[in-house]
Amino acid sequence: MTETTVAQVLAELAELEDPRMRRVNEKRGDDHGVNLTRLRAIAKRIRTQQELAVGLWETDDTAAKLLALLICRPKAFGRDELDTMVRQARAPKVHDWLVNYVVRKNPHAEELRLAWTADPDPEVAAAGWALTADRVVKNPEGLDLDALLDAIEADMKDAPDRLQWAMNTCLGHIGIHHPEHRARAIGIGERLRVLEDYPTPPNCTSPFAPVWIAEMVRRHNEG
Repeated sequence: MTETTVAQVLAELAELEDPRMRRVNEKRGDDHGVNLTRLRAIAKRIRTQQELAVGLWETDDTAAKLLALLICRPKAFGRDELDTMVRQARAPKVHDWLVNYVVRKNPHAEELRLAWTADPDPEVAAAGWALTADRVVKNPEGLDLDALLDAIEADMKDAPDRLQWAMNTCLGHIGIHHPEHRARAIGIGERLRVLEDYPTPPNCTSPFAPVWIAEMVRRHNEG
């Protein structure tokens, strides 16, 4: 197989750049204009290449960073590498994919979750809370849910947007998946009113925690 270079990939991504898509993405803070379906097709063709992924991540190109996260080996990164990467991941989509596709699959995930949740940088703290929300659903043993609710109640209202979203996600999952904490989770949501007015498309559930929790519990009960 012919080795793919960073320069070749960047050239291919440049050809896929769509100014209209860039304008749409930039409204969400993502500075790229590459269709994500096409980006995934490139990743599928290239397959896993850790060295190439590292080279793409080191560029200043957001689409290249996204591609890097699709072709890397999540378990190949060390703790300090991931800590550096999360501090470099300022575009929302890069931040989300880094946490969801890489950090969650890495053996240092729990250590980083604890460190990041307490980090003074709200972008980094958001990554920690996203990992915590995942644990609330998939592996809650050992989590102090009351303490998490205390922190959410104290800090979510005035948190920056990305951190607020991650904390609200954690709040919702606690209410949905842990009935013994549901009333308190709903109560916190009702008092703080975070994301109450979030624009929600038709047939989608509002991220406002009381509405979201009630709808997910209803679906579960009906299922």
